[in-house]
Amino acid sequence: MAHTLSNVTHPYLDADGDKLSEECGVFGAINAADASAATALGLHALQHRGQEAVGITSYDGTEFYSRRGLGHVAENFSSSEAIAELPGHMSAGHVRYSTTGGSGLRNVQPLYAELASGGFAVAHNGNISNARALRKDLVGKGSIFQSTSDTEVIIHLVATSRYPTIADRLIDALRLVEGAYALIVMTPEGMIACRDPLGIRPLVMGRMGDAVVFASESVAFDVIGAELIREVEPGELLQVDFSGEIKSVHPFGNPAPRPCIFEHVYFSRPDSIFAGQSVYEARKAIGTELAIEAPCDVDLVVPVPDSGVPAAIGYAQQSGVPFELGIIRSHYVGRTFIQPSDSARHSGVKRKHNANRGLVAGKRIVLIDDSIVRGTTSMKIVEMMREAGASEVHFRVASPPTAHSCFYGVDTPERSKLLAARMELEPMREFIKADSLAFISIDGLYRAVGAKGRDNSCPQFCDACFTGDYPTSLTDLGGSDQKTAELPFADPKAA
Repeated sequence: MAHTLSNVTHPYLDADGDKLSEECGVFGAINAADASAATALGLHALQHRGQEAVGITSYDGTEFYSRRGLGHVAENFSSSEAIAELPGHMSAGHVRYSTTGGSGLRNVQPLYAELASGGFAVAHNGNISNARALRKDLVGKGSIFQSTSDTEVIIHLVATSRYPTIADRLIDALRLVEGAYALIVMTPEGMIACRDPLGIRPLVMGRMGDAVVFASESVAFDVIGAELIREVEPGELLQVDFSGEIKSVHPFGNPAPRPCIFEHVYFSRPDSIFAGQSVYEARKAIGTELAIEAPCDVDLVVPVPDSGVPAAIGYAQQSGVPFELGIIRSHYVGRTFIQPSDSARHSGVKRKHNANRGLVAGKRIVLIDDSIVRGTTSMKIVEMMREAGASEVHFRVASPPTAHSCFYGVDTPERSKLLAARMELEPMREFIKADSLAFISIDGLYRAVGAKGRDNSCPQFCDACFTGDYPTSLTDLGGSDQKTAELPFADPKAA
């Protein structure tokens, strides 16, 4: 059985909520002397992918152990005592930002269950877009759910499969699943890592001595001194046993991959490698393309920190306009334990960002940001720069207009709240009160990440948030591009 310890603190609250929220991050290690310590360090490097909750599950050859908590990795796993509660040479962990099922300790992963074959723990990055339909069918057959997370659907599908081996039962379960997933599974036989057939969510494999490690991003390997071996291929299922043998199968066919292009734009850390390319170099290239497509007669290129910095460097290098830090960001007020008052919430941008007044006063500036979601933060930053004395404030965006919701593990507002879904370019410019506004084109974005342009007949990436071209069925939405507050399980009666 699993021994579970919980450390409950107050969940983090986003002060302004005008950024796409990272999905989740997963990490796993097998045949590692200090598996749980390595997992905690790896999750710390992936903290940007989920700041609401964290969990680690380990296996010592006999029993599974779990510890979960709300808050950051450092709050829950920084002590030797916490790591000592997670013994064994195999461990998996998860950092979470709730996308499906809402917040709360019962949804913190890895999720664990005792199956007929023994313990089964799963950490999942992504979102299952037919989870509501699957859950309804499972409940009708007698399944009892302990969480509201879509990930638990996978556990029940595995539990009810009639195939003989745990790997075959997992494959059987995943054949019924649509959407996006990067999974790390632990069983008494070893570790299984699997990526959805389109490779929408990222997953990489590495080595650390005799240990095999998996993570959402390569940067997690840098922290623990592991070597990046390769990406887990789209649709690939990797089994690693305690002798170190690795078995690879591709049970879902070979559809054309569609990895999430927003990993290049925003989600991944700039020091990661994604789809074989440095994220930092890709973001600089995006800025270069943006400068070619949307030049601006200004005195300074100013990034909206921190996510706009690499693109702004590329923009400045291509345009020949000086790059300057016209906005200074405080790294200590992005999230708070205390629910802010309305007045404090409205001042969230000023608490995060402050104009470098002496630099921008009297200057024509172009602001570079990674995206515009609701537009409220962009408007406040433009206003802040004008208040600081900028004579002109132009705005350039290192992604196409975000006009559609994501249903693959990214917490996006419902479509009616996305500025680009409500307005054309000129009304958007008027809304954020900039002197000019331009976005990189979808083809320019593709060129920046190494393609010749978007192949409209078979797109090389998932870009549904920009184009509305969803690469999988959206069963729980009836195929419509709408977003409910908690997609699969918003209405308990629906289950």
